[in-house]
Amino acid sequence: MTRITFLRATISLIALLGLPRAHGQDNLANWKAFVAAVKDGKMTADMVRPYEGLTKDVLLKQLADLKGWHEKCKSWNEWDNPEIYPVGDEVHYVVTFTWGGQTKSSFCFTLLTEGDKWFYRHVENIFIRLDRVNRLPASEFPDLPAETKAWQREEIYWSQMVDFNSVLSKEKGKDFLPNLLRDGYGYYLEAKTWVPFVPPERAFILYLCWEQSRLRGNAVTLETLTDNEATVRIKPQFFALYRNTGHLKAQIPFADYRRIFETIWQDRAAAAGWKLDIRYEDPECLTCVLKFTRKS
Repeated sequence: MTRITFLRATISLIALLGLPRAHGQDNLANWKAFVAAVKDGKMTADMVRPYEGLTKDVLLKQLADLKGWHEKCKSWNEWDNPEIYPVGDEVHYVVTFTWGGQTKSSFCFTLLTEGDKWFYRHVENIFIRLDRVNRLPASEFPDLPAETKAWQREEIYWSQMVDFNSVLSKEKGKDFLPNLLRDGYGYYLEAKTWVPFVPPERAFILYLCWEQSRLRGNAVTLETLTDNEATVRIKPQFFALYRNTGHLKAQIPFADYRRIFETIWQDRAAAAGWKLDIRYEDPECLTCVLKFTRKS
């Protein structure tokens, strides 16, 4: 091997070995630049490249909310040492935030890279470590907590309904889908047949509490129950989805979204012979009080 050939081979080997290190350094530098922009309030719309179906303003609002939280709790150090996962032209950064001084939750931030530039793309609180499935055949897969899967089921279902609404409301009007989702008589039949050991009217209230808590994963409190009135306090993931996800706000106004919830529950109550008054304890409807009354 000539001296020049040996020198070229050595340079190539050094470059090859140095690439992952340099790439990793770039990814960490991009993360630090992103965090600095968030911390200093300098994130702008032209620095955001969202996934399809998301909007820049929603993503910027999410970052502003996170900024406010970490300023309040003086916890910016939680952003310092991310796990870094490059995938194609995207880089995913996983950090763990401490909420309320106790609850820990991991977030995955995604940056899109183009040359020496980066763009903010997404933040997600749910991610499944299916990258760890590396032996085949495989019949077991990484799991998630039950409450997380309940959230996922609700998000998938209501995202589909809102997609349908986006199409149908243009041709049929904005009340078409809410009316299509009326299921009062079927819901009451479920209550009567699956809760057979109490009078049907009470069965409806009790089934409501069970279905919403055990099947849907909502926080439910049955506060009162007599033959003529009942009070149920509920924190529906339906409304939390609107607040926390990035896509629903871009697809449907909140008033129309709430109409879906109210149409369904008014129809269910009427089918079971109850009159329903729905009250909300906050502007985002995160806590609802369902007040049921019936004639003696």
